[in-house]
Amino acid sequence: MKRFNVGILGYGWVSGAHIAAINATGLAEVTAVYSSRPQDPAALSARHGGSIACTTDLSALLANPDIDVVSVCSYPHLHADHIVAAAKAGKHLIIEKPITLSVADAHRVAAAVKAAGVRTCVCFECRYSNQLVATKAVIDRGLLGSLHYGEVDYYHGIGPWYGQYRWNTKQESGGSSLLSAGCHALDALVLCMGSEVESVTSHATVSSNPVFAQYQYATTSVSVLRFANGALGKVASSIDCIQPYYFRTQFVGSEGSLLDHKFHSSRLGLDKKRWSELSMKLVDSGDVSDHPYEAQFHAFFVSLGRGEAMPLTSLDEAMKSHLAVLACDLSTRENRTVRLSEVS
Repeated sequence: MKRFNVGILGYGWVSGAHIAAINATGLAEVTAVYSSRPQDPAALSARHGGSIACTTDLSALLANPDIDVVSVCSYPHLHADHIVAAAKAGKHLIIEKPITLSVADAHRVAAAVKAAGVRTCVCFECRYSNQLVATKAVIDRGLLGSLHYGEVDYYHGIGPWYGQYRWNTKQESGGSSLLSAGCHALDALVLCMGSEVESVTSHATVSSNPVFAQYQYATTSVSVLRFANGALGKVASSIDCIQPYYFRTQFVGSEGSLLDHKFHSSRLGLDKKRWSELSMKLVDSGDVSDHPYEAQFHAFFVSLGRGEAMPLTSLDEAMKSHLAVLACDLSTRENRTVRLSEVS
């Protein structure tokens, strides 16, 4: 199988995790980095291994015929322009979340990728976590019956002790609690409920803790989703909480329920007064070094080598969750229920 050369757009905290995971797949290698701040190629090569060329000229990196794939790790407000430019240059794409910060840019990105015919991988990497793989297996095997309700909540206090706080507090970069981080929870809900989102109703609020006063947008939101099959879901996203990281999952079906690593199913004849437990590694950290990028990127490069669409997290698949996030933010701004058809 061909070994792919990858260029990184934006050198910062998340790109370090991308580089490590890409190189660890054995199917690709990061050979170039674009950064608006000059980088020392010798230092980056020593830090990450291999030989990494560095440039402050985006056009030069995109014009390099040896680069097969571009990983977009730049600030969120730059994503749309960088994705469009890379697609037009014929580069396959790894896209860090959020894909874009606006509906208009989401459609602009989708159109550019379709026109270019490039392959894509969006970093909703929690789909590849042990927790969601195991949860989806329980659901798909019918142990919970037919789902009619689900909750996935994201609790992660992103204060000055956290790397992305420096830029995440700004409206133009963070966007919203969901866009900034809670999108992982909403994506997990969409993945597990197995139906298209029909409409959303969202509200948001803020913490009185002065630590979070720098945020230019509401830092806690609650969104209720109605699915096309009649099921309901809820997503809470709190990036102003003072507590350990918690990625909460609960699903309720006609034959059982699941709560994080615990489940009950009437189909297995279990003690109805006690939960049974699944042995799984829970999503328990917001640190990008703990994210399952390697498994996701490995799947991407395998599919790329076969000339196939990325399973689970291609742009087409990820856009379903992303547009639902943008619909939730529109609902918050306008204080009304928003149908997905309004943003699709």
